[in-house]
Amino acid sequence: MKKVAVIGGGAAGMMAAITAGRCGAHVTVYERNERVGKKILVTGNGKCNFSNRSLGKEDYYGNRQKLERCFSIFSPEDAVDFFADAGMLVKERKGYLYPWSEQASTVLDLLRLEMGCAGVDVRVSEKVGEIVRDRKTGMFCIDTSAGKSRDCYHAVILACGGCAAPKTGSDGSGFALAEKLGHRVIPVVPALVQLRCKDSFFKMIAGVRCEARLRLHGERNEKNLLVEERGELQFTEYGISGIPVFQLSRHAAYLLAEGKKVEVWIDLLPQMTGADFHMMCEERIKKAGGKTLEEFLLGMANKKVNLMMIKEAGYKPGDDAIQLGEERLRKLLYSYRELKVHILAANSFENAQVTAGGVDMDEVTENLESMKIPGIYFAGEMLDVDGRCGGYNLQWAWTSGYIAGGSAANKWG
Repeated sequence: MKKVAVIGGGAAGMMAAITAGRCGAHVTVYERNERVGKKILVTGNGKCNFSNRSLGKEDYYGNRQKLERCFSIFSPEDAVDFFADAGMLVKERKGYLYPWSEQASTVLDLLRLEMGCAGVDVRVSEKVGEIVRDRKTGMFCIDTSAGKSRDCYHAVILACGGCAAPKTGSDGSGFALAEKLGHRVIPVVPALVQLRCKDSFFKMIAGVRCEARLRLHGERNEKNLLVEERGELQFTEYGISGIPVFQLSRHAAYLLAEGKKVEVWIDLLPQMTGADFHMMCEERIKKAGGKTLEEFLLGMANKKVNLMMIKEAGYKPGDDAIQLGEERLRKLLYSYRELKVHILAANSFENAQVTAGGVDMDEVTENLESMKIPGIYFAGEMLDVDGRCGGYNLQWAWTSGYIAGGSAANKWG
């Protein structure tokens, strides 16, 4: 019987194990934690947004040609079918897919059940320290922290996770294993994470949420504008958060790692066209007579934001608006369209949802098998693939696990 080892009992590892087991292989999962799937329990704020129907290769960073082929093999519809066959009812919200129970534990419990049905042997509290190839048999032998007898396998799937959410066991140690096997690891940074800013006004507006358009500016290209996102922005005491910030964060993290200057320009009135905004400004200025600056800005945005804007412009809330003159009032209003914040850092991996970077996709086949050492496979965050917020990263876990598990079981042994 074919023997397949899966290193890592996260989403990708469990899917790989189930698929390999269903293909007739004898599968052993090595998990460093006391139980599998800890990170799944914290996804989607505990509700587990497990996939997204509106998925395309443009929703990911990495080798998009290979990604497109991967998703043609195991798509979001295949993920829905997989969990439905296991007994899970599915809920959809604007393409975002959740278990009907809205409990991440439902997804984890079903994966554990399916592993049992596929005859998968799960070894918890065992951290793999080394993978050595037996010269006589060509099999891969695994040494673990438990110090038990060395077991050997026809194929090994590395699904160790990345560095994000280390409390769940993702400490990046899988990358060291990959490098020992001769693979290039693209430098890793936190992704889908909050951004820390050096500006002093954030304590004034901490807790405020608003619709906004964010533009990330850096030094990487001559146009300076790298990427743009829109959605609900949240101001914190240290900087900015919310889904549009998460979507920008990988770009900011890489620029900062290169020592580049990074700014985010915030449009607090994204719903307005340029012409509509100009008309609104002129009408507001016409009605400025007899009003303080605080009264002049009333209704523009959250009151805390208005007061912050006044202070940052060097004025006081009680200043007579008309005394500033039209040009200064106009400049104050236009600052709502281009609030510039200076990025100091991305929050750490402790706060990140996912890892950007990983094993170079150019060094694996379309079946996610190592081009350097046939019989070694990769899945999930181990690879240099990261997706947008919205179920895309879990879908990559299911897809890559399915492909690696099926390929390892069907080819080797």
